[in-house]
Amino acid sequence: MHIQHIRNIHFTKLLKVNGRLREFNFRKLPGNDLFHLDVSDDRGNRIITKLQREENNNWRFVEPDVHPWLIETEKKLGELINEELSMAS
Repeated sequence: MHIQHIRNIHFTKLLKVNGRLREFNFRKLPGNDLFHLDVSDDRGNRIITKLQREENNNWRFVEPDVHPWLIETEKKLGELINEELSMAS
């Protein structure tokens, strides 16, 4: 019997966006270079989206219709993911 161990990577980071401190929750989806992202908007509604790694090691949103303030943080979110992945390995 072969047991395959898949490491579960999840973390939370606080990041100031547009003058507000926001809590970003990340979870690596198994099998590919995708991260699930969960964050609250100004009204407390949850925004759930995914980031995917590109060939140049940058991270991009999978869905095209992401909130504009979230798109502005795309590069910083990618840096946070890469930082966490480097610490996890």
